[in-house]
Amino acid sequence: MRLPTPRGEVSAALVDVLGRGVEPGRAVSLPHETAARARPYGEDAQLALYLGYELHYRGFEGVDDAWEWDAELLRLRGVLERRFLAALRADVPCDGDVASTVEAALREPVGGGGVSAYLRDAGEWWQLREYAAHRSLYQLKEADPHAWAIPRLTGRAKAALVAVEYDEFGAGRAERIHADLFAALLADLDLDDGYGGYLDAAPAPTLATVNLMSLLGLHRELRGALVGHFATVEMTSPPASRRMVEALRRLGAGPAAVHFYAEHVEADAVHEQLVRHEVIGDLLRREPRLAPDVVFGVAATQWLEDRLAGHVLGAWREGRCSLRAPL
Repeated sequence: MRLPTPRGEVSAALVDVLGRGVEPGRAVSLPHETAARARPYGEDAQLALYLGYELHYRGFEGVDDAWEWDAELLRLRGVLERRFLAALRADVPCDGDVASTVEAALREPVGGGGVSAYLRDAGEWWQLREYAAHRSLYQLKEADPHAWAIPRLTGRAKAALVAVEYDEFGAGRAERIHADLFAALLADLDLDDGYGGYLDAAPAPTLATVNLMSLLGLHRELRGALVGHFATVEMTSPPASRRMVEALRRLGAGPAAVHFYAEHVEADAVHEQLVRHEVIGDLLRREPRLAPDVVFGVAATQWLEDRLAGHVLGAWREGRCSLRAPL
């Protein structure tokens, strides 16, 4: 992936340092004070966080891999993380216990809701392609950050999470890896199927949904919230995926595009039971004190997804592009 275009002082400083080929570990000046004042959900802060996190995934073209653990860069990322996490803890309602929070997450509005229902009922081809571009940043690394939970779990929770991840990673068959199935969906919609291909086009609400799972995955102390995130993704996927299958067929998408969501209707219905009873259940039997973190993980995931849906649908209802630049 190429380094993106900056969106403010903090992301500009990171792009400059990483792009100039500065040797990791050398004295560099990064805007910590500006980062401490940055809007936590803003374009600059979210892109800067994404830059820092991506060094733990596939990195950037021409950027030394050693930047992944550069102390000064990690210090800047820590400032941004604390602001993002503090904002989420202040804004996300976490009133219920684990059982009631999970039940609320599974409760579907009459007729379904969100972007998938809009696309099924009234969406146009250009809107379908835009939504795929938004989701590409998440789906092309789907399951990767959840794998960080594996060494932090034990017993049945670990076994069940690995069973679900095994399916996400293609059950031993490279052509069935879910991230690669989404790349095939992008190609079917005549979109860029490259990893991170729409980073420059993705607005802050899109980046925030991806940054959340990276934040939770990289911090062992947030393992309960990571399990909550994992559970929410797996449990809420089937109804929305079913609506996306209907939308894709109505709009005449090709078989590869339909197959991605059809696969999730089937697979995630099975995953829901494993996640609820084995992953969450066993984790909380072993570490009951993590219950509030699980609740936070579920609630924060939904809150950011709803925020993204509001951004996308708000733009479409006004006839506007929901990306930073039209496709």
